[in-house]
Amino acid sequence: MSAAADAEPSSSAGLKLVLFDCDGTLVDSQHLIVSAMHDVHAAHGVPVPDREKLLSLVGLSLPQAFAVLSQGDASYPIEAMVDAYKVAFNRLLNADAPEPMFDGAREVLEGLRQREDVVLGIVTGKSRRGVNRILSVQGMEGWFSTIQTADDAPSKPHPAMVFQAMGEIGARPEDTVVIGDTTYDISMALQAGASALGVAWGYHEVPALERAGADRIVQHFREVPEAIAELLARRRVVI
Repeated sequence: MSAAADAEPSSSAGLKLVLFDCDGTLVDSQHLIVSAMHDVHAAHGVPVPDREKLLSLVGLSLPQAFAVLSQGDASYPIEAMVDAYKVAFNRLLNADAPEPMFDGAREVLEGLRQREDVVLGIVTGKSRRGVNRILSVQGMEGWFSTIQTADDAPSKPHPAMVFQAMGEIGARPEDTVVIGDTTYDISMALQAGASALGVAWGYHEVPALERAGADRIVQHFREVPEAIAELLARRRVVI
């Protein structure tokens, strides 16, 4: 073997990496997001965007989401809005506002994590604190071997989170499936060379996911295992 070949990064043979987005894919947090956004805009005397616009930004990091909402207005207080949103969101959480998991999510995750050849991960625009809280509330600590958050990498659709997850696990792009509900998830996956599985129950409409290039779109969580198998089979990986 050549020295160049010796220098190539190793991968875990036969290992499949399945990366889930969080908001809109695993958990339904739209009520919290919209409520916190309304509170923040009202407190700063800024017109409140409509619900559709707010939900279209789910998946971006907070600074990037508020930058989009600012529409280039230099007077728009992006940093203050980000800080105020975190306070408002946490206040709602502390009031026991729910972030329920979508129907079928727990059962599918439970089945996948029992497989010795499958590793689960999370790639999300949430903070690590936010992810850890959800996993704690849901009793899922330790279910995900890699967790990439807005604290660790550039905002979606930048592919850094997927690259970091693959690097941590030792998985190849052709062995990796990213599952998400937004065009940002789809773009992130494709830029990283992974398969992109869109879900129809989240915050972006199915036609938008199709235009973004999703390899497949599922209508219910119970379809996820079969869809993962199909996508990996296309890449000649047996699951």
